[in-house]
Amino acid sequence: MAAHIAHLEGVLAGNPEETVDVGEPEHVTGLMGLYTEQGVVARSEHSPDDLINEIREAATRRHTALVADPPTDGTAKPEPIFGGVGWDWNTLLRNRPLDVWMHEQDVRRAVDRPGGMDSPAAQHTADYLSESLGLVLARRVGAPAGTTVVLELEGSDPVAFGVTDSRRGEQLTAVAEQPTVRLSMDRESFILLAGGRRAPETGAIRIEGDHELGNQIIETLAVTP
Repeated sequence: MAAHIAHLEGVLAGNPEETVDVGEPEHVTGLMGLYTEQGVVARSEHSPDDLINEIREAATRRHTALVADPPTDGTAKPEPIFGGVGWDWNTLLRNRPLDVWMHEQDVRRAVDRPGGMDSPAAQHTADYLSESLGLVLARRVGAPAGTTVVLELEGSDPVAFGVTDSRRGEQLTAVAEQPTVRLSMDRESFILLAGGRRAPETGAIRIEGDHELGNQIIETLAVTP
């Protein structure tokens, strides 16, 4: 995880791209997966201190550059950008805090040092991931037109999504008092589900309304690659 972050932050800071042979690892799917695997393999001999220093140096350079010349058009294409992704500045600058914070939480769980759930990055990540609920409801679950869901997360304002007549999931401007289903949970449980990490603790999720639909949403909520 640290090697992955060091790789992407380094490229964004202007470091040269790395090309190494990664073979055909079973856990990698897609071209972007192969791209990020190169950064990990290229750092397989690096010590933890090497990785920490690389991340700090790259982050300092990026911060200095952004402060000196902040992007004024969120729809413009950043240069450089990793992997040739077609993101604009809006997407890139929303994604990076999510990616870095999610991996911080991976490390915290691995070493049994929980924390950081009340930070600005935590709220940003939870709110960002919640925007995918419409896609989950309409495309993955295949809910019929008129279906509505309200998501209540600890520390965030409730959000509501509905399925349109064209079977698209859209965020609603008003939170329905009696949606088809209402899901309530703490922030960490949602992060675990939407981040595709693991199931949350038993009893952490409350479903009101259509329990079958609620369970379908929970089972297909993972939206990170």
